[in-house]
Amino acid sequence: MNRLVIDPFHTKSTVNRNIYGQFSEHLGRCIYDGIYVGEDSRIPNVNGIRSDIVDALKKIHVPVLRWPGGCFADTYHWKDGVGPRDKRKKVVKENRKKMINTHWGGVVEDNSFGTHEFLDFCSQIGCEPYICGNVGSGTIREMREWVEYLNFGGASPMADLRRSNGRDAPWKVKYFGVGNEVWGGGGNMRPEYYADVYRRYQTYLPDYGDSRLFKIASGPSGDDYGWTDTLMRLAGRFMDGIALHYYTVPGTWKGKNSATEFTEREFYTTIQKALCMEELVKKHTAVMDRWDPEHRVGLVVDEWGTWYDVEPGTEPAFLYQQNTMRDALVAAVTLNIFNRHSDRVVMANIAQMVNVLQAMILTKGEKMLLTPTYHVFDLYQRHQGAKLADSMLTTEMAGEGELRVPALSESATVGKDGSLTITIANVCAGKSCSLECTIPDYKLKSVRARILTGKPSDKNDFEHPDAVHPVPFEAVSAAPEGFRMIVPACSVLEIVVDPA
Repeated sequence: MNRLVIDPFHTKSTVNRNIYGQFSEHLGRCIYDGIYVGEDSRIPNVNGIRSDIVDALKKIHVPVLRWPGGCFADTYHWKDGVGPRDKRKKVVKENRKKMINTHWGGVVEDNSFGTHEFLDFCSQIGCEPYICGNVGSGTIREMREWVEYLNFGGASPMADLRRSNGRDAPWKVKYFGVGNEVWGGGGNMRPEYYADVYRRYQTYLPDYGDSRLFKIASGPSGDDYGWTDTLMRLAGRFMDGIALHYYTVPGTWKGKNSATEFTEREFYTTIQKALCMEELVKKHTAVMDRWDPEHRVGLVVDEWGTWYDVEPGTEPAFLYQQNTMRDALVAAVTLNIFNRHSDRVVMANIAQMVNVLQAMILTKGEKMLLTPTYHVFDLYQRHQGAKLADSMLTTEMAGEGELRVPALSESATVGKDGSLTITIANVCAGKSCSLECTIPDYKLKSVRARILTGKPSDKNDFEHPDAVHPVPFEAVSAAPEGFRMIVPACSVLEIVVDPA
């Protein structure tokens, strides 16, 4: 018997809404032919932005969106992407200010989707923008002027330029990243060098009026705890957040294996690697605690998710992959980890929103589908802004040998109305698990649940766009102080317990 004990009267940190953030980069078909189709498209849109995508993202209450990269951010020059769109395209066609996306397929960027379009998209879906500035190939002046363009309400060259481009009031952008992966494609810097670069750049990113910037430093890749230590020691007092990147890759970087055709061993390898996020968060937090015991600086996991070989027949540099129940389980266990460590994790941004890596949404012309990962974000959205409840799970193991992993994963929060939301993932490929949940001294009025389940390789495609989706789950038996249930194999559940 697997046992879960929850104490809703002992709450910990607040689960920051931004843990459920997204990421959209100028990569493959994420922006163009994904989010942005242009005002003349026959696909329904508002200002060129697909309405079906906006509607889908509003339903899961996306809290924050990171843009324009990623690697692309450190080659992006924002002034090329403002002003009348026809003039931006004309400049590109005349080979003036032509930008080649050298990171992702060598395509020509015509800058149709720039600052105004991105912020309009954020407004349409109701989320906060998170902009990543160009440190790798940009200048301090360029970054400073972008912040002025975004946030200054008075009379100045950049504010006047914004007004000439059709926007009078400042957007008051809050989240700003100073570079991306500066240890690699963002400059191949050493941590000591970047610490000084960060200190210098952030000095010229002022607060305008009541628009206070939350400045995010380019942090470590995976288990590079030395990077975190050096950056926190040398620049921690100048930052609000430090970014961590970690991808779940079941193979190697040269051969990541298929997104849809995998063995049971590859399935459990994927789950085991996803669960490494727990150790990464704990150890990076311990390093941060050494220099910041008050937890003033937040851990921002602004790139995470699965990364496989691209779908056969697609452009390798576009990183288009399918999305199965295996990905749903990766999302579920990862979000449970973030929830349980919400005393330090203040934001996370899954990579990526549309048509790239572990996407929420896939598009094909006028068609659009929601992936199993999207449905996990739907099942988990009640955690946003809720209080983390004290909980303890005793669970059996799944897998075999060196690939044994805990069968169940969970997190629990208490909402403002006193209701309890519990999310549970059963990562067993083919075995259900009995679960007994005890909630001492908590008087239950009702228990309701939704479930997302299927075989590990089950997916939604354009012929069967709704093959995997959440449905009500009735097999929950209320007990005097909790409930009992059988958690089906390869499943993710949202359980809502209402107080009497």
